[in-house]
Amino acid sequence: MSYQHILVPVDGSAISFSAVKQAAIIAKAFGSELTLISLVAEDPFTEVDFYYSSAIMKEYFVQAYANAEKALKEAIVFAQAEGVEPTTQIIKGQVSAEGVVQAAEEKKSDLIVMGSHGRKGFQKFLLGSFAQDVLRGTHLPVLIVKE
Repeated sequence: MSYQHILVPVDGSAISFSAVKQAAIIAKAFGSELTLISLVAEDPFTEVDFYYSSAIMKEYFVQAYANAEKALKEAIVFAQAEGVEPTTQIIKGQVSAEGVVQAAEEKKSDLIVMGSHGRKGFQKFLLGSFAQDVLRGTHLPVLIVKE
């Protein structure tokens, strides 16, 4: 099987950069397109029942986009080091497994490569497993990078 389009969600963590590196190696081997995405919550207070000012939201969006842009710029360096020129996109919506799956479907990706922080025990219970949620939410192959 050959992969034509690989998608990698990037959050700025070391493990997401490891996923970029692995995806770039695969992309180079198959001559695949490589897309790096960063998800930014459109409205993180959707479910909250208190009022917040637009100044707070404006500051949040400015910082969230700056963080996403920074993470993607760093990720590009890892892909280029492997000889691959990726495309990047910041996606507004929910920072969720569904956001990753939807992006993969919209871009007609045939492989998702992502890092897993490897949370265990109580931490996993509290925070869940983003990678596990992506696995459950898609029919696409998913490569999980642990280091």
